[in-house]
Parts: sequence; structure tokens; C-alpha cells
Amino acid sequence: MRLTKTLGLACEPETQNKTYVWLINGQSLPISRKLQLSENNRTLILFNVTKDTAGPYECEMKNPGSSSRSDPVTLNLISELPKPYITSNNFNPMENKNVVALTCEPRTQGYTYLWRVDGQSLPVSPRLKQPGKNRILILANVTRNDTGPYECEIRDRVGSICSDPVTLDVLYGPHVPRIFSPLTYYHSGRTLYLSCFADSNPPAEYCWTIDGKFLQSGQELSIPRITTEHSGLYGCSARNSATGRERSTFKRIKVFGKWIPASLSTGFSVESMWLSEKSQENIFIPSLCPMGRSKS
Repeated sequence: MRLTKTLGLACEPETQNKTYVWLINGQSLPISRKLQLSENNRTLILFNVTKDTAGPYECEMKNPGSSSRSDPVTLNLISELPKPYITSNNFNPMENKNVVALTCEPRTQGYTYLWRVDGQSLPVSPRLKQPGKNRILILANVTRNDTGPYECEIRDRVGSICSDPVTLDVLYGPHVPRIFSPLTYYHSGRTLYLSCFADSNPPAEYCWTIDGKFLQSGQELSIPRITTEHSGLYGCSARNSATGRERSTFKRIKVFGKWIPASLSTGFSVESMWLSEKSQENIFIPSLCPMGRSKS
């Protein structure tokens, strides 16, 4: 049984006109606050049970002509399971780069270790390894799908207890950004508005260029009362300060000086040029943003 604060032992059977006597280690019960008898002495109450009060216990029934004694009983005390907790070599790994080792603490003999992710048993995967009798969980080539939460459980032959969940903050990106524009045609006197987004953790830092010259930092670009001089190749660079990576994309915009009625317009569209990560390897475009040079 688990170590407990209070435990009751009863001498069976309950019989009229009998006197009950308790013994511990073959001796009469000592005077102690940890050992108390019921009114008729048939029940023995033990407080704050420890190994010193584990027994063996015997009970004896007496009447004027005879007596009988029970077989000795020793309490098999089991220490309370400690609440486990998870440690790691890296709670902020980089995607497809770092190997993460989660360890279930404390290390104790006689326990069985069990891992869960998202409240479920671990899936079968060659990337998941559990050496050391499952106490350690190794995640190879961590991806953003491996964030968790993770829990570890320890068990013994009596019960089990689970750790608090932990979550990995997997760092990745940025991916090649995309430039968004609410308009297809731009004319002098209007407001040029562009926004940029790249999937990244932590969120990317952005900056804008035109024809290779720095314009401003920020995810959105707004230029009021544009003229034909605002025509050019607009670039958006996204940088992740945690991964040290930077990606860029470009959109060519032409501003027309005079509005042409729809009946006379032959139509003008915005030219777009998307440079993928692969194409950037072949075309060297130095970063002109103050946040740093591009890394591939």
C-alpha cells in the first residue's frame, strides 16, 4: 500500500463478550499518538504510517476460559510516486536541423515510463526513438508538426502519475514571401498600397525596396499621391532573426500618368516576378534592407 496518513486495522470476527488485545513486533502496543484503539479495542488506528510502524501486527481475542491470536500481518509500504517532469536539450529547435531529446525525470528504479503526444500514444515512426527503457524520447529532424504537447507518465505495480505537458517551439522560415495588392492598375494621384507575408516562426521582419533601393521597414507599404516616378520593381524581403534566414520576392508596378476611360483603354496589368529560393541561388541580389544580408 502507499504511504498514507491514516490506516485502520480491525480484528475479526466481531464477537460478544470478548476482549481484544493488539501486539506489534510481538510486544504490547507502546503508548504513542500514532497508535490509537477504538472503544472496545477491536480496531487499531494508525496515524502517519511509516516503516517504523509497519508491523508485524497481531490481534488476540480473550475470554475468561480461552484465548486465540491471529497470524502476524506486516504492512508492505510503497513510497508515493513522485510527479514526473520533462527536461530537454532544446525546447526551441530549428526545423529539419536539430535533434531533440526529451527526458522524463526523475530517474528511479522500478518505474515504467510511457510517453504521449497530443494526449495520444506515440505514433510509430523511424524518427522517434526511446532508448533507456523509454525514459528518453529522441526526435530526429524536428519539423513544425512535432510541437506537441508531450507528456510522460511513470508507473509502478500500484499506480501511475503523469507530468505536466510541454510544447516545443519549432523555429522555421521564412518561406518565399508573397506581395498582395488591392489594385490592378495604378494612376497618378492615387495611393499605392502593398502588403507582404511569409510563413515564419517567429514572425518575419519585413522591408521594402524599389529598384534595389531601400524604402522602409514593415509588413505594409503605403505611398499616397503617386506619380509616374513611382514605377519600378518593388521588392519585399522577409527575415527571421532566430533562423538567420532571409527570402525576397518582387513585383513590377507601372504608374500611368493619365487616366484612360474604359471605352478607350486597351488594358494595362501589373507585371509580377516571383523569385523562388532556387532561383535566388542563381541570381545574386544583395539585401539592401538594414536588417541584414540575405542568407540562403
